Amino acid sequence: MKKIILSAMLATASVSSFAAYGPAGCGLGTEVVFQNANEWHEHVLAATTNGTSGNQTFGMTSGTLGCDVPDAPLAGGVALFINDNLEPLAVDSAKGEGETLNALADLIGVESQDKAYFKQEMQANFDVIFASSQVTSQTAYEDIVGVMAKSPELSKYLG
Repeated sequence: MKKIILSAMLATASVSSFAAYGPAGCGLGTEVVFQNANEWHEHVLAATTNGTSGNQTFGMTSGTLGCDVPDAPLAGGVALFINDNLEPLAVDSAKGEGETLNALADLIGVESQDKAYFKQEMQANFDVIFASSQVTSQTAYEDIVGVMAKSPELSKYLG
């Protein structure tokens, strides 16, 4: 029940900000338009600019606009997929099944014999990956990598 409630909270939360980059996250609004934002309303405007222009996804995958690219042990495109599908991924992870979780496994390259185990690990580690309603796509990516790294069956997909 806790997992379902947390995934519902996550579905209503803003996923556009990246915790390491301050309240507005990385992006055009933070790096160009409102560079020296100190007031709450400036952060809101920067976050709105970041979210409505769709530049955080680009910045995160390219390492531009103040978005650091984390060490990427997974195949390219995984971080972008998580960014674009964080809410349904949280719901599917809570259930241990679903279209988004299957797509993530395919994108990572998890072989058919390991997919059930991958889904089981995502469900078992839901509280690690989606620890609060403030989860960002970047923290989810890092925690998924961490979960996979601890598993001999899944660490082989980290490259």
